[in-house]
Amino acid sequence: MTTTPDAAARPFAAPTPAGGSRIIGTGHHRPERIMTNHDLEQLVETSDEWIRQRTGIEERRIAADGVDVGDLAAIAGRNALADAGVDASEVTQVIVATCSNHERSPSAAGRVAQQLGIPAPAAFDVGAACSGFEHALAVADMSIRTGASTTTLVIGAEKLSAVTDYTDRTTCILTADGAGAMVLRASEEPGIAPVVWGTVTELADAVTINGEGPAFSQQGRQVLGWALREAPKISRRIVEAAGLTMADIDVFVPHQANLRMIEPLAAALDLREDAIVADDIITSGNTSAATIPLAISRMREAGRIPAGATALLVGFGGGFSWAGQVVRLP
Repeated sequence: MTTTPDAAARPFAAPTPAGGSRIIGTGHHRPERIMTNHDLEQLVETSDEWIRQRTGIEERRIAADGVDVGDLAAIAGRNALADAGVDASEVTQVIVATCSNHERSPSAAGRVAQQLGIPAPAAFDVGAACSGFEHALAVADMSIRTGASTTTLVIGAEKLSAVTDYTDRTTCILTADGAGAMVLRASEEPGIAPVVWGTVTELADAVTINGEGPAFSQQGRQVLGWALREAPKISRRIVEAAGLTMADIDVFVPHQANLRMIEPLAAALDLREDAIVADDIITSGNTSAATIPLAISRMREAGRIPAGATALLVGFGGGFSWAGQVVRLP
């Protein structure tokens, strides 16, 4: 096969990029079943006081048998579309961040498209554990910027109860199930700042989920030490990448891993006194990739976040991956 010099030199057709993307709607879903700390006292040697002191968690939600990650994600996605006033037929891309989907194929995103009746979208999962949603949000934003998508549904969804060992009191007190979602659309004025992300390879085994059985485990002290030492630096880098300062941040939404981690992290940043710090961990528990969008949706629903607020998102955990960006909320 031969090519002419002109053909060989011809550039690829470039997509027409949008100015950026913006979030136009949010939604969430939490299973009906509430598991309190007192319920856990019946399963493992622990106490309500011990759990509150060490994690700040009072209760968490647990999905029923037969309910999967795709089911949780679909409900959150449907709620986000309703909030955005967008029909499922308008969605061109679905991305689900999860580390607990039991199906290798189809993806949870494919199940969402199937359940919501989204016709022929690009649909795939992102597996970066606790920072998965921020990774997915970045991919969605880039897709829209390059013209590969016009309307993207981004979801964080987990059924961590399926991978939790309820005889291990160091981990079962943390994990929970739930989903949070956002709808992104092309916008002349960007509403999502550049992502800042990375991986701490030496901590790859600090948080793991093995392939079989109840298999979630973590080295809590290592994770806490890293978060208190490095997360403030990363948070500042994320804000700088947006061309802003901490004084511009209205809402701080870190991964809802542990309230005793969130509080000192927020204190280490030069946030305004009136800045809102997400504390959804108290009643939702740790839902890994779902924590940040779940917290934002619930805070918006409760009227805690003003329209157009500027939010700093920072996720970190399993892998050991981290990622974040500054976004403008609806």
